[in-house]
Amino acid sequence: MNKEILSVVELVSKLKSLPREKIFEVLEDALMIATKKKYTQEIDIRVSINRKNGHFDTFRRWMIVNTVKNPTKEITLEAARFHNSNVQLSEFIEDKIDSINFDRISTQAAKKIIIKKVREIEQSMISNKFHNCKGKIIQGIVKKIYRDYVILNLNNDIEAIILRKDMLPNEYFTIGDRVRGILYEIKSKFNRIQLFISRTRAEMLIELFHNEVPEMRENLVSIQAIVRDPGFRSKVVVKTHNKKIDPVGSFVGIKGARVQSVSKELNGERIDIILWSDNPAQFVINAMAPVRVVSIIVHSNIHAMDVIVKLKYLAQAIGKNGQNVKLVSKLSGWELNIMTENNLKYNNKMKIYRIRSLFNKYLTIKSSIINILIKSGFSSLLELACIPYLMLIEIKGIDSKIAHLIQEQSDNYITKLLLKQNHNFFYNII
Repeated sequence: MNKEILSVVELVSKLKSLPREKIFEVLEDALMIATKKKYTQEIDIRVSINRKNGHFDTFRRWMIVNTVKNPTKEITLEAARFHNSNVQLSEFIEDKIDSINFDRISTQAAKKIIIKKVREIEQSMISNKFHNCKGKIIQGIVKKIYRDYVILNLNNDIEAIILRKDMLPNEYFTIGDRVRGILYEIKSKFNRIQLFISRTRAEMLIELFHNEVPEMRENLVSIQAIVRDPGFRSKVVVKTHNKKIDPVGSFVGIKGARVQSVSKELNGERIDIILWSDNPAQFVINAMAPVRVVSIIVHSNIHAMDVIVKLKYLAQAIGKNGQNVKLVSKLSGWELNIMTENNLKYNNKMKIYRIRSLFNKYLTIKSSIINILIKSGFSSLLELACIPYLMLIEIKGIDSKIAHLIQEQSDNYITKLLLKQNHNFFYNII
């Protein structure tokens, strides 16, 4: 019987790659459950297996409490001290009882507890092992392929799942393929640990570059931000922590070796390495590279920029299906309007035309004065109504009489506009 216990421990330990001590504990639980079935009362049992020879002893035990509520499992401190004067509250006193035959372990209940406990230990060890790997790249071999996901075998029959959304577009695997991905989630479902990995997340790029760039591992350079159109294009913003080191060169590598290695892992995904800048306009210029930006007009009030490029770079600046400008916009957090120099000239011409038409319609002043106002930067009647009078007469070509006329007529226009809006508002309420 003793040898049989040791044989079970050795067999299960090797089969499941679990520590022998864990298997001993499982067997003790199974023997405890089997022993309890001998008794009609609910009692507390402890089984202790000798780790060297497999012999086991069985004990019935009572917890020491102030007030007994369950006499079959509890005892008062006063009564317990008749057995052992040194015991304290919340400790146990035990009596050795007859142990069951090990054959009883073959009962269905005992079998179930062994299977259940071994599985729990196994899953707990998997969870603990991979908890520290979360956010890191792990590798597996394709074991099964389904329509919406692929199962990888990592090692020792540990499995990981890649959902379709976590695969690169047009990426198809065959049984036996080696696949790498970032471990991003560990779930427990039906008492089984599920590991989920992804090839589309930004963290995948970070880890790939971490492996390729020694300067990054030494914290001399770092990645500040990443945006991806997985499988097609990504933009990686980098920064140096040492003025002597070029961060872009560190990530690109000699003849592009480092960035090409990362790109190859991601099925040829194009990767742009971008120098970080805390100036929003300069940052957008850097992010548009290799497209040469002629100029940028920043509209801070609407958090937008007009990005001016030469006509020959227009298609490249926008990218296929707007891919490039969308990535740069997402990266910078600014709305971007890509246009050519001719577009800018036309837009400026139309803007001036609209301003001139507005001023002509509501201000009874000469065209030469309107030109002065436009050149001075005025684009609305509200601006003319709100500017301090003394500042207006400081503009060359505008005297006090014209200034009074401009502000009076601008005020009239704004007042009529507000009255009209209020009228419509109250009319809608009524």
